[in-house]
Amino acid sequence: MSEENKDLGDEIKDTAKEFADNAKETFQSVNNKKILAGVLAILLGGFGVHKFILGYNKEGIILLVVTIIIGAITCGFAASVTWIIGLVEGIIYLTKSDDDFYNTYQVGRKPWF
Repeated sequence: MSEENKDLGDEIKDTAKEFADNAKETFQSVNNKKILAGVLAILLGGFGVHKFILGYNKEGIILLVVTIIIGAITCGFAASVTWIIGLVEGIIYLTKSDDDFYNTYQVGRKPWF
């Protein structure tokens, strides 16, 4: 019985390693970063999550602060503007070709639109 447990343990480790390797490859690819950033921009754009995904920490913090703090002061008007910005950026990200997205936002480091 212990030999079966050892084989099962080895199989589980191999499966976990294969899953981790595939996940790492998936999240490091340009296409999936584009899709992830685009979808997050549409869904959570006001919080700047898509900016953090692309490595634009300053811009992500700006969107977060405007949404939470200035949005509270302006009764949600500023938050509405940041959500619209996120929606527009998400659409732009998803409609660009993979090469354009990579050259514009990852190589060229263009932070806005």
